[in-house]
Amino acid sequence: MVKIDKIELPDFPLLLAPMEDVSDPPFRRLCKENGADLMYTEFISSEGLIRDAAKSLKKLDIFEYERPIGIQIFGNELDSMEKAAEIVTASRPDILDINYGCPVHKVACKGAGAGILQDIPKMVRLTEAIVKSTHLPVTVKTRLGWSESTKYIVEVAERLQDVGIKAISIHGRTRQQMYKGEADWTLIGEVKNNPRMNIPVFGNGDIDSPEKAVAMKNRYGVDGVMIGRATIGYPWFFREVKHFIQTGEHCSPPTLEERIEVARRHLQLSVEWKGERTGVVETRRHYANYFKGLADFKEFRTQLVTTDSSEGVYAILDAIGDQFLTVV
Repeated sequence: MVKIDKIELPDFPLLLAPMEDVSDPPFRRLCKENGADLMYTEFISSEGLIRDAAKSLKKLDIFEYERPIGIQIFGNELDSMEKAAEIVTASRPDILDINYGCPVHKVACKGAGAGILQDIPKMVRLTEAIVKSTHLPVTVKTRLGWSESTKYIVEVAERLQDVGIKAISIHGRTRQQMYKGEADWTLIGEVKNNPRMNIPVFGNGDIDSPEKAVAMKNRYGVDGVMIGRATIGYPWFFREVKHFIQTGEHCSPPTLEERIEVARRHLQLSVEWKGERTGVVETRRHYANYFKGLADFKEFRTQLVTTDSSEGVYAILDAIGDQFLTVV
């Protein structure tokens, strides 16, 4: 068993990474049904929260079936982060998570997300203030460092633990790497195996197969893995990893019928939660993976990502079934 404060998770839990416009309630529901043990919301701007920005407030939506669930915030101003923490606490998640890992320019170059890795003392001060401002367990997601020459994650993890965080998730790249090259798990392993660390350490980066998840578990001893891009359009990834860990064998992949049905349900949930236009548009990023491997699929894929109505997408999904499913 892995414990984040008083929250009990199974041995070697699988975490859904917070991904902008991906880790929303519709997608989280599908991931939960397929074995995700702990999920986080999309990251939420602290400034947006305290200014009642509609998009930020909408991201606070969480549901009982998702628990345990963490709400993730980002920012670089102490006062705003403390106020945002109070708003998050009132939303009653199980965990408050701080994003110190987002590498995108509009976030990092304002000193938030991975940008704060350029000012470790401020990172520690912010974290300590947030820990003191909420009764929720506080966790952190971050990267190895800002650049190749500033990979201070072993020391940083210690300092964050010392001011009260209850778990840390580490992406095995620097901010300068963005998502290029291979994730380096060596320092993640050093954090986990540091005798001073006594909180769960989760690894993140390039977990794109069940074999890789097991390899990282065995090689570096991490308490669990956080999975991001491999789940987009493929919520079954969680059940496949769990099956492989338990049996050493691969489970059967989802059938085409299951892929079509889950794609339909994903769109339906998205439209119900976001409205017709946004629901249709933001589900598009998932279709390539929902139907990955189908031959002669290009025309259908183009239609799926250009059709503007949910009814139109449902009709395309029906046509995919008509063309590719063999009638017995």
